[in-house]
Amino acid sequence: MNKNEMYISFDARSVNEGFARVAVAAFLTEADPTLDEIADIKTAVSEAVTNAIIHGYESPEEKVELSCRVQGNEVEITVKDHGCGIPDVEKAREPFYTTKPQLERSGMGFAFMEAFMDRVEVISSVGNGTTVIMQKKIGV
Repeated sequence: MNKNEMYISFDARSVNEGFARVAVAAFLTEADPTLDEIADIKTAVSEAVTNAIIHGYESPEEKVELSCRVQGNEVEITVKDHGCGIPDVEKAREPFYTTKPQLERSGMGFAFMEAFMDRVEVISSVGNGTTVIMQKKIGV
């Protein structure tokens, strides 16, 4: 089974969220996903990257790491920051929960990721950052 992987790192600036979406979509073209599958994946990537930028860091000079792996019809996307971490991952995954209501955040990031991907794993450690691993089967 052929496997293809990519890794990029970019500044924690909100303008880079769109770049991350497009980069993943372009990388996945070899797997011949449907337009709906691409839209779902782009939305999930957008939410994960936005969370890393908004909640992970206070400085835009910090880095967000994005990796993507395609193996057969399985896609795995990892978004990682080395920021403040999440004290209570289960609480953070609750719909409408947000730590930054002043930014008019809806608190739906993880809910959207879970709705559009087959599996979402969140690993976080206070003071060490957060890793979000998302998986989706395409073409099934």
